[in-house]
Amino acid sequence: MTRHILFVTGTRADFGKIEPLATAARDAGFTVSFFVTGMHMLGRYGLTKIEVARTPGVQVHEFLNQRPGDPQDMVLAKTVLGFSDFVAEHRPDLIVVHGDRVEALACALVAATNYVRCAHIEGGEVSGTIDEIFRHCNTKLAHHHFVSSDAARTRVMALGEPPGSIHAIGSPELDKHGAPSGVTLAEVKARYAIPFGDYGICIFHPVTSETATMAAQARALYGALESSGKNFVLILPNNDPGSAEIFAVIDTLPDTRFRRIPSMRFAHFSELMKHAACMVGNSSAGVREAPFLGIPSLDVGTRQTNRSLAPSVHHSTATDTAAIGDFLTTQWGKRHAPHTAFGEGRAADRFVAVLQDDAFWAQPLQKAFQDPS
Repeated sequence: MTRHILFVTGTRADFGKIEPLATAARDAGFTVSFFVTGMHMLGRYGLTKIEVARTPGVQVHEFLNQRPGDPQDMVLAKTVLGFSDFVAEHRPDLIVVHGDRVEALACALVAATNYVRCAHIEGGEVSGTIDEIFRHCNTKLAHHHFVSSDAARTRVMALGEPPGSIHAIGSPELDKHGAPSGVTLAEVKARYAIPFGDYGICIFHPVTSETATMAAQARALYGALESSGKNFVLILPNNDPGSAEIFAVIDTLPDTRFRRIPSMRFAHFSELMKHAACMVGNSSAGVREAPFLGIPSLDVGTRQTNRSLAPSVHHSTATDTAAIGDFLTTQWGKRHAPHTAFGEGRAADRFVAVLQDDAFWAQPLQKAFQDPS
């Protein structure tokens, strides 16, 4: 019997992390499909469902779970309803969710209440805002855990999960970043009309617990970037509450210095990162991919609090314009040794090896709290 593995993806970011796992599972003989929802379905954020559909040899199921401006609890409710109907009809052998997004929480909840086996990618991490709460909830709902580091494994065990259900495989997106992208920087610049020779990358997402100050944070951050005199490629923010305030500030920036891009193909983004002078913002790319590639990054605000201790990662608040300016002056263009605390680019191989072990499928679906020894 060929087992059916369903991967849930709601954003361009989580697709970049689960796509290496999905294609490796496909190549190992599993039936693979994607449940595509969230930001992927919205034109303002690049309509990235198109990127998922380009994956060969998989099935793709689309579900529109929100309208612009929907609060997170409404998105959660809509996703539960839609995914519940889908699972009842298709009954996959394994549902794979990633990280800390509300779509992942909804789908993990459906899996748990229907006793469908569920695996959680990159649990056991610490960060800021509501994201960390969602992530730990997903850990408790899931039966299996594919974590990025030994520290994450320890935290998942602290949440009462049995050691045999936890597998440290590294961060899956590093599999892609560690390999040749398959495109040249010139091709990337031509495709996305990037005119700069020397550039930084900025990705600044809203923080759901700080919506009242997002406009002020955005004005301060982008004002500091503009004052630096340097050029930036801006990857536009995600669709969390507070994004409208960030978009309003971005719209005022001069086109001569800032190239705005809703979303990029993963290979093109990887190649762009590899040649960037630095990264600024609060995306996980700044604390994961950037250190792995040896690029200096400035982690802004609370969204990724305590997530990385790499020496190439610097920290400031969005309103500390002096610190932002100092980072851009002293760190621009520097290169660091690759940081491998989140893996060496072999996550997909390790993931498939676990799936091919009969013990994985024999683990009971009724969970029990594992007290620390």
